[in-house]
Amino acid sequence: MLYNNTILQDIRLFFPYNSSIIHFLLCLNVILAKQHTKDYNNRKGFTKLISYIKGKIMIKKWWHDKVAYQIYPKSFLDTNGDGIGDLRGIISKLDYLKKLGIDIIWLSPIYKSPFVDQGYDISDYRKIYKDYGTMEDYETLLAEAHKRGIKILMDLVVNHTSDEHSWFVESRKSKDNPYRDYYIWRNPVNGKEPNNWGGVFGGSAWEYDAQTDMYYLHLFSKKQPDLNWENDKVRREVYDMMKFWCEKGIDGFRMDVISMISKDQSYPDGEMNGGLYGDFGPYCVHGPRIHEFLQEMNREVLSRYDVMTVGETSGVTIEEAQKYAGEDRNELNMVFQFEHVEDQGSDHGKWTTEKYDFQEFKKVMIKWQEELAGKAWNSLFLGNHDQPRSVSRFGNDNPAYRETSAKMLATCLHMMQGTPYVYQGEELGMTNAYFTELKDYRDIESIQYFHEYTEAGIYTPEYMMKCLMLRGRDNARTPMQWEDSHQAGFTEGTPWIRVNSNYKEINAKQQLSDPNSIFRYYQKLIRLRKEKPVIVYGVFEALYRDHDQIFAYTRTLEGEKLLTVCNFSEHVAKMEIPEEFQKNAECLITNLGRKDFGKKVVLKPYEAFVLYKNL
Repeated sequence: MLYNNTILQDIRLFFPYNSSIIHFLLCLNVILAKQHTKDYNNRKGFTKLISYIKGKIMIKKWWHDKVAYQIYPKSFLDTNGDGIGDLRGIISKLDYLKKLGIDIIWLSPIYKSPFVDQGYDISDYRKIYKDYGTMEDYETLLAEAHKRGIKILMDLVVNHTSDEHSWFVESRKSKDNPYRDYYIWRNPVNGKEPNNWGGVFGGSAWEYDAQTDMYYLHLFSKKQPDLNWENDKVRREVYDMMKFWCEKGIDGFRMDVISMISKDQSYPDGEMNGGLYGDFGPYCVHGPRIHEFLQEMNREVLSRYDVMTVGETSGVTIEEAQKYAGEDRNELNMVFQFEHVEDQGSDHGKWTTEKYDFQEFKKVMIKWQEELAGKAWNSLFLGNHDQPRSVSRFGNDNPAYRETSAKMLATCLHMMQGTPYVYQGEELGMTNAYFTELKDYRDIESIQYFHEYTEAGIYTPEYMMKCLMLRGRDNARTPMQWEDSHQAGFTEGTPWIRVNSNYKEINAKQQLSDPNSIFRYYQKLIRLRKEKPVIVYGVFEALYRDHDQIFAYTRTLEGEKLLTVCNFSEHVAKMEIPEEFQKNAECLITNLGRKDFGKKVVLKPYEAFVLYKNL
């Protein structure tokens, strides 16, 4: 069969990864052409047909069936005894990650930095942080990862820089400095801050600079001044820097607080909401030019390379997520939404000792599965460097249930539609550290809020310490637990932050030797995603929506169907297996070895299983 070259180019442009769709459309094109037109160059009707089908079919991309693994380099593995993880440590553990089965490594920032906010305050985007190694080490890491079929995502932090970045050093020198407008400077109002905004880490979002008698904006630490994205020169600098890393062969970017780069230029006061400062959210998150900026970034950089992008977009709605990551938006590939890890009903955000609301959690997870389907790609996660350990928060880290609940959480997440992200140590069931003294904490957010809230009388020191134990970011940042030896095998020196005291019970060496370990369970989940297209592309349907213990759902793709069942409680739970799974269904995975899948089932505490059926 002969195909017109112009039509063929159109189809390949729209459907580059799916040969069966291409073949179908080519055949359809020939039929339509013979019946309705002799002019192949008149493509208006065919383009409409392409657009219609594209809206109904999920176009396959290389990251769809992949699993990502986040590495927090400072806490991963130290190879030179200084107590700080390094790039050589990551290189030495690539075979471990290959054995786990992951496909993508997301590296938290490795750039030159004063490390006020653990590397998210960058002083030079084109240099490597000295304690992590050298550019040569990074290039070795990239090459060795690629040899093993593992891709590398860099952490792109471009809402702000360090105040030690050369741009800011110049910017603060004078009002007419060429770099002045690289940052956001405003005059005092009545001798005080330009508005009432509070920073993410506490205190005002504005810092006074006596040298020019003006304030600069910092939505995070005062050591992290916000870049002025309204300035075309700033955007060009960022795009050039991105190209620098793309040319080195990286495979994509995770974009830090990318939804904050566009600000309302009137800078109005924010609602106080019972706090000490005004809320900047309505004026800085999903701002007026955010999509214009990201489309420009895509046009200037991302579209020129075969890279994957995921944006950190706190507070994003389903509608906004479609704008950021819709197939036809030319912005990002996917976003991190945080609705399932945000605290409902707390007057002081994350700082609470209240246990999460399972019903609300389930409702949110179902919403994102159902409402984003066919419109944009989901990112799946329960933990990262900014969150408490997932088994401590959503499962049960009591030794009696830790292993079972860790496997249950992994089952629930990895059978959903989207790209799963495993945070380092999650595959071992690492828990919160529960530090009881402020001297053991290193996180700027935890330390600043402890002082701010206790000094303002909002919380007692005792209650605030309980909040840090449960919600502090350092829970996720304790050293990776490799062995049951001194310092968990992380370092031969003194670690930059204390090792979790349970490392003798929870470590990689022990789990690699145990066929029933959490690590081995993750291995199997990751392998199943590669073997069963229904896990990647199947239609999601929730069951037992109002049940206060059970999270269950099906995935359906052509002649395949999955049933995932998870008990999120420490009590037994009763349920009925859907009729179609009561006979001749295969159990793909189970965390408690269940063999009986009859009509009525009594789930044990934190039990999970997945059934598979050819229809």
